[in-house]
Amino acid sequence: MKHQFKDTAKSHRLLTRRGMFLGSVQLGLVGVLVSRMRSMQVEQADQFRLLADENRINVRLIPPARGLIYDRNGLALAKNRPAYRISIVREDAGDIEEVIAKVAALVPLDPKDLARALKEIKRRSPFVPVTLANNLTWEQLSKVAVNAPALPGITPEVGLTREYPLFGDYAHIIGYVGPVSDYDLSKINDPDPLLQIPKFQIGKSGAEAKLEKTLRGKAGAKRIEVNSIGRIMRELGRQEGETGANIQLTINSQLQNYVQARLANESAAAVVIDVKNGDLLAVGSTPSFDPNKFVTGISYADYNELLENKYRPLANKSVQGTYPPASTFKTMTALAALNEGAIDTKETVRCKGFVEVGARKFHCWKKSGHGNVNLHNSLKQSCDVYYYELAQRTGIEKISEMAKKFGLGTKYPIPMSAVARGLMPNKAWKLKNRGKEWVVGDTLNASIGQGFVHASPLQMAVMTARIASGHSVTPRLVKSINGIEQPSGAGEKLDINENHLRMVRKAMYGVVNESGGTARRSRIVADEYRMAGKTGTAQVSNSRVKNRDVVWEKRDHAIFVCFAPYDNPKIAVAVVVEHGGGGSKAAAPVARDIVLQALFEGTPPLSAYPKSDRPRIRRAQENLPLRDFSALTNSDKA
Repeated sequence: MKHQFKDTAKSHRLLTRRGMFLGSVQLGLVGVLVSRMRSMQVEQADQFRLLADENRINVRLIPPARGLIYDRNGLALAKNRPAYRISIVREDAGDIEEVIAKVAALVPLDPKDLARALKEIKRRSPFVPVTLANNLTWEQLSKVAVNAPALPGITPEVGLTREYPLFGDYAHIIGYVGPVSDYDLSKINDPDPLLQIPKFQIGKSGAEAKLEKTLRGKAGAKRIEVNSIGRIMRELGRQEGETGANIQLTINSQLQNYVQARLANESAAAVVIDVKNGDLLAVGSTPSFDPNKFVTGISYADYNELLENKYRPLANKSVQGTYPPASTFKTMTALAALNEGAIDTKETVRCKGFVEVGARKFHCWKKSGHGNVNLHNSLKQSCDVYYYELAQRTGIEKISEMAKKFGLGTKYPIPMSAVARGLMPNKAWKLKNRGKEWVVGDTLNASIGQGFVHASPLQMAVMTARIASGHSVTPRLVKSINGIEQPSGAGEKLDINENHLRMVRKAMYGVVNESGGTARRSRIVADEYRMAGKTGTAQVSNSRVKNRDVVWEKRDHAIFVCFAPYDNPKIAVAVVVEHGGGGSKAAAPVARDIVLQALFEGTPPLSAYPKSDRPRIRRAQENLPLRDFSALTNSDKA
């Protein structure tokens, strides 16, 4: 009995020790849990609250306002206007058909847009808004807003879209914007998140495209609270974005409008450049088009009409089109020959209407020939045979080198679409690109601006500006960005004999102002505004049939380049009239009118024209469809 009592006491002490051990372990575990809970709830509370916020707070981009584009005088060329639209949310609308019928009674709904919207409504989540109508007027939007209580699920909205107030005047310079496409995204390696926003507009052509990053700006952001299925509950805050930079171009809108109007009804181009600083004052290409149609989506009918027009309105002929510069290039051949000492101003060459080289005859434009001509008269009368002789003495390498010095064969980095390099060939070029050796006939053709030689109106204008100024003038289209002046295009003094330049300038003066000059009919009689120039007729086919006897597409291109005033050059002009025939008849009168319009900064007096021309000029001035810039509102000006 005594032994049993001892065993029971021993067991009791053992259980007590085990209980205490287990209790201590349990107490330790509870302590660890309490400590961890305290850490999570107090010390790490901010971290877990942030994780919770990330699950219920979304950050959405706010598109910035696109930068504006102005002309050199502060006139708005591309601006942003309010875009009024209405959207519908399916879950709030209830009976979709009934609500849409009520909306249709207030504002017109395009059947195509309506069909697209209905398809989108079925495809999207019920709480996602879908655009029902776009590009409404303020009055139409107001009707919807006033009737909003009776239109469940309908929301009037205001956004921004691009507008071009001068329509076709700047279509080829500024271009246009449009919604981002899959093709656009495929061309960008690291696209801006803004480009993922539906209907976000980017530049598609012209300065809008070339200056896209500058004009686009930077996105803002807003923090919104959404519920578990993604529905927006409230906006928690926002950070506004950075508006795109404002661009000021060098173009003078009144002159640009005149150029477009003067070239109307022709397939043509004209460039006006300041010979002192390279500012492009006008860059015309006709026919043009309304860029506003592309912003909102051009119709198939309108687009096909542009594509099928034989005058190619979508092409920017002023910088994209390249043509044989024809006899305007003789200035380059003359300068190359003078520089090499191959000719002097007094030496004459006999022109009998052609020259024989090997077994081939190279003809002058004047079948009977010009007789004995020197440098001055050869340019004035545009004798081809004289330049055939100079070409053989000088060689293509020196001619090509001189032409490149004056800007031909150069692709200028101006922010416009499809700027052409043109072509100033030499022996190495032909061997590489044609797989054939250069021959003497190639040199003769090149000497009069035919054959392989090609230049754009922009390049011809630069060439003429360099002749007039003696400096390496380069074209400038952007005057300032956000008020910061951009580098001038004045250039350095050309490494060329000034006496040679004076000889060429004097001969160009003779072209326009002396008896026998090919452009004398287009002269300016006001002494302080007299111009110097050179005509050109670029052959389209080798046929010697007269232009009037062939179809339009096979007629020669008419070309004229000039600078004025002769004694103190301010501007240079290049005009190309596609298939216009002779440069003296089709291009020179246009250039003369543009020169006077630019120098007088408006309609010139009739006294600046020859007396015989004044009645015709008066009628033309009265009938020219020019824009009334005085009618523009303050919103159109910077």
